[in-house]
Amino acid sequence: MKLGRIGVWTWLDHLHAEEAAGFTRRAEDWGYSALWIPEAVGRDPFSLIGFLAARTRRIVLATGIANIYARDPMTTKAIWKTLAELAPDRFILGLGVSHQHLVSGVRGHDYGKPLTVMRNYLEAVGKALYMGCEPERDAPIVLGALRDKMLRLSATAAQGAHPYLVPPEHTKRARGVLGPDALLCPEQMVLAETDPSKAREIARANLKVYLGLPNYQNNLKQFGFVDADFADGGSDRLVDALVCWGEPDRIAAHIEAHLEAGADHVCIQAFRPDGA
Repeated sequence: MKLGRIGVWTWLDHLHAEEAAGFTRRAEDWGYSALWIPEAVGRDPFSLIGFLAARTRRIVLATGIANIYARDPMTTKAIWKTLAELAPDRFILGLGVSHQHLVSGVRGHDYGKPLTVMRNYLEAVGKALYMGCEPERDAPIVLGALRDKMLRLSATAAQGAHPYLVPPEHTKRARGVLGPDALLCPEQMVLAETDPSKAREIARANLKVYLGLPNYQNNLKQFGFVDADFADGGSDRLVDALVCWGEPDRIAAHIEAHLEAGADHVCIQAFRPDGA
């Protein structure tokens, strides 16, 4: 698989299907090498990827991240094999354990210990029966990994990691844990707004859904952030670490910092300067 240095991470649930296809074709034409599609309470991301793969030519399509509690391992095995066959060298299977409030509260499942659940799930996917046509090559599997133990599992039981909501300092640490060969594809939020007050206001509006979640707080505290940084929408220091705002050259330098720290590919999530 030829995975370039820069991709797009975005929600497409607000677009009708043909609009989503048009967006993806534009991303492909503009030279982005991959489109990363999250999963929450909207469309099934795999159905959408099949639809988009049939309407594009080169761009890699990835889940960033699909919730393992949404499907049993046999279903995931079938999806993984099918999309690898239908879109050869253009699919990445991103899997994650999601968050307790989405798993227990929204889906009604018991939320187990993340590392144990993921390890058992990957083993079950590997053993699951699949009797369809085999793809020429299996698609890479990456895990939504933040802390060291899940990162190690990403390198030993999958092909890499897709960390979300992380600064370049995390990328450097993650590369050290993963080793030199595993894929490392961090997500990075960006905003083309040069006014600090406006930029931070828009950034806080987009971060508010994440900053109260223990998974992200515990990870970011490894890099010097404390409880006070997560209060009142996030301190300026935290907001600036997570959302790169400013002139294009400043944003490009921040993305380059991830690459220099060991990322193979950076997934850009762009916010609109008008806050929409």
